[in-house]
Amino acid sequence: MHNIHAPHPHGMAISDDERAFFIALGQRIAAQRKAQGITQVELAETLGVSQQAMNSFEKGRRRVPVSLLPVIAQTLQTTLDALVAQDATPTPTAAPKKRGPQKKIRQQLEQIEALPPAKQRVITQLIDSVIAAHQ
Repeated sequence: MHNIHAPHPHGMAISDDERAFFIALGQRIAAQRKAQGITQVELAETLGVSQQAMNSFEKGRRRVPVSLLPVIAQTLQTTLDALVAQDATPTPTAAPKKRGPQKKIRQQLEQIEALPPAKQRVITQLIDSVIAAHQ
């Protein structure tokens, strides 16, 4: 018998870097939401989450599910790039980072492939729009 109230095994495993990322992401979501004149309740309803969950995302207390990022970006009329950009923390070294982004993209592709077809289509459309905007 499983205890449904037991904490998720990965619930507490969050590094300082990851926590900082989700706090910054939440701040960007909140700023963009306010700039668009959208309330937390309205955004929460669009995403199918509670207002409390939305508040926790914006405060960085809860991880924003990857599957919600394209919907958040579209709703807030911004790009995934703008939401998840980490240019606030430039790398101090000038060494090329050829492997990093490619490895991350491969991991993301594997995760995307595991999503339902409808979510995959949303992500593909988002990627297409980002690529088109940079050409």
